[in-house]
Amino acid sequence: MAISFSEFIQLLLSSPAIAVTVALTLGVVLVNGWTDAPNAIATCVSTRSMTPRNAILMAAVFNFLGVFAMTAINEKVAQTMAKMVDFGGNTEDAVVALCAALFAIVVWATAAWYFGIPTSESHALIAGVSGAAIALQGGIGGINGAEWIKVLYGLVLSTVLGLFLGFLVVKLVGALFKDVERQSTTTFFRNSQIAGAAAMAFMHGAQDGQKFIGIFLLGIALSQGNATTDFVIPIWLMLLCSTVMALGTAIGGGKIIKTVGVNLVKLETYQGFSADFAGAVSLLTASLLGLPVSTTHTKTTAIMGVGAGRHLSSVNWLTVKEMVFTWVLTFPGCGLVGYLMAKLFIRIF
Repeated sequence: MAISFSEFIQLLLSSPAIAVTVALTLGVVLVNGWTDAPNAIATCVSTRSMTPRNAILMAAVFNFLGVFAMTAINEKVAQTMAKMVDFGGNTEDAVVALCAALFAIVVWATAAWYFGIPTSESHALIAGVSGAAIALQGGIGGINGAEWIKVLYGLVLSTVLGLFLGFLVVKLVGALFKDVERQSTTTFFRNSQIAGAAAMAFMHGAQDGQKFIGIFLLGIALSQGNATTDFVIPIWLMLLCSTVMALGTAIGGGKIIKTVGVNLVKLETYQGFSADFAGAVSLLTASLLGLPVSTTHTKTTAIMGVGAGRHLSSVNWLTVKEMVFTWVLTFPGCGLVGYLMAKLFIRIF
């Protein structure tokens, strides 16, 4: 399926269903920008390499570039997301169910942001859409197991790779610079930290932008009465989603930055660089493999790996416990909300 920008505008003006679907999808992208993207820049703010305002602006720019560049090079993540569920043959009910799932995700993410909890928008999106598909199909027949299993692969990969690389990189950096006077490396690592944060913001856009593009195209297809998931991703859609995500990032994110960059582990500049480098490499690996992973999950496990590389007591395990509890709760919690919202929306509409 391919759609030009002019065709999209005509559909938007002629179909209330498409207008609602697009509005909710972009709403989720916007929420992702202000609740999830700040994870990418949390460490460079906590190490005072950048001011919060400058870091947020930088993240907005690199989120934009990440969505655009990675989708142009490799769109596997978007295709995985679009094919993860089957909403069945009744496209009218399918549109309603998808809208219910998107509404549930906005509610879930906004509540998590309010309490300053760095929840995973990726996991919320996957769980909400899956819950809606189960509600529509009356069972797990609406779940495409071959695509859904990639989520579990990504969950394991992001955890293991984030922890391992975070630990390895900080140990390697420490060994390389052990005989160098700490004060003389400050400028080098501050600049490296900024570059690492930019790479993390870029990879956040590359990963999360594609997830929402896949759902965006699925919504348009269903609104047209077409259940196909064979998409050609147009440039205008890359630009639209990346712009909205960048806008969301520019709106704020101070609470998430404080939780991830300050409360989790007290980092020095070289450790912040190590965490960003490890997180960016992990996200790039997952993107090239077509695995939808959580940028929040990947970044925080990288920070934990860095903290463990210094000493296990360096990690604030109470904060870790709260975050892990939220991650574990996201799949059943947001899945249930998506299921209930889909049932409610179908009954009402």
